[in-house]
Amino acid sequence: MIRILSVVGARPNFMKVAPIHRAFEAASDLFHHSIVHTGQHYDAAMSDAFFQDLDMPHPEWFLGVGSGSHAQQTARVMTGFEDVCLEAKPDYVIVVGDVNSTIACALVSVKMGIRTAHVESGLRSFDRAMPEEINRLATDAIVDDLFVTEASGRDNLLREGVDPSRIHFVGNTMIDSQVYALPKAERSRIHEQLFLEQGSYALVTLHRPSNVDVEDRLRMLMGTLEIIAERCLVVFPVHPRTRKHLETWGIVPSPRVRLIDPVGYVDFLALMKGARLTLTDSGGIQEETTALGVPCVTARTTTERPSTVLEGTNVLVQPERGPILAAVEDVLDGRIKQGRVPELWDGHAAERIVDVLRRHYS
Repeated sequence: MIRILSVVGARPNFMKVAPIHRAFEAASDLFHHSIVHTGQHYDAAMSDAFFQDLDMPHPEWFLGVGSGSHAQQTARVMTGFEDVCLEAKPDYVIVVGDVNSTIACALVSVKMGIRTAHVESGLRSFDRAMPEEINRLATDAIVDDLFVTEASGRDNLLREGVDPSRIHFVGNTMIDSQVYALPKAERSRIHEQLFLEQGSYALVTLHRPSNVDVEDRLRMLMGTLEIIAERCLVVFPVHPRTRKHLETWGIVPSPRVRLIDPVGYVDFLALMKGARLTLTDSGGIQEETTALGVPCVTARTTTERPSTVLEGTNVLVQPERGPILAAVEDVLDGRIKQGRVPELWDGHAAERIVDVLRRHYS
């Protein structure tokens, strides 16, 4: 029996690991799969919602590292994960995404001589001011197997000199979760609960510290949402940290900017599917809206997911009032970008990952 450990550290990691777990469960003749939650981002209610929404088991290990500086968080994850590896004695470790837990656990497992894979390899923003970019580069430099979600990831890795035999273009496990959860999202009552009409609102997610932890930036962005709300209701699930900043700085939006608490994955998927457009600074939402065919305006100078722009429904704009408003007005005026779903975003990426491992260990 091949013992596999997959690591989750932040909320997006759940969506990437849940289908991997189901795929390994279907191959239980050869593999035993367990999940480690580092607790890098942790909210009990939200985590429980993810387990329920994605039909995934609770992790066998929870490290509870919490917040802190990048160095503190990375160090706590490394020491905690080393103990897990000593106890579990895995044959294979899978890290996903680009958070601090990703590079921390990869460093531990590689140095312990454990074969290690990175799911979502090769994505590059080419902006080293983003902590996530450093995590991506460092993780891809040390792991054994690199599972790629889109063609740009493969091209980037080849350009960086990675042996082609270690690169596996499998598709996007985030989209696996979306495909799996869509029937549940169709049954969601979130629109009735929030008194929303589908197709009538703009869904907003803003979480990057450069946008929400700086008073002038947050004021500018909230003022931009006020202008958008003159034409279209704005629904903004607000992270508790951002809500605290709004209160501290006395930023009070009009009722047409609906600030709501974060919601679970299925309810958020329903909100995203029913939105007229999304405005985000997230990475994963660029992918999810492309798969759904929902217009997406990404307020960032770079994206590590170029397929969403080149093929999908995503438009990249400078995170300033003028460019954001111009892009949003294009959508509201009917000038909607027509996109298509990228190659292998078909709900079967996790199965391809398991197939790669089955070939390796058979």
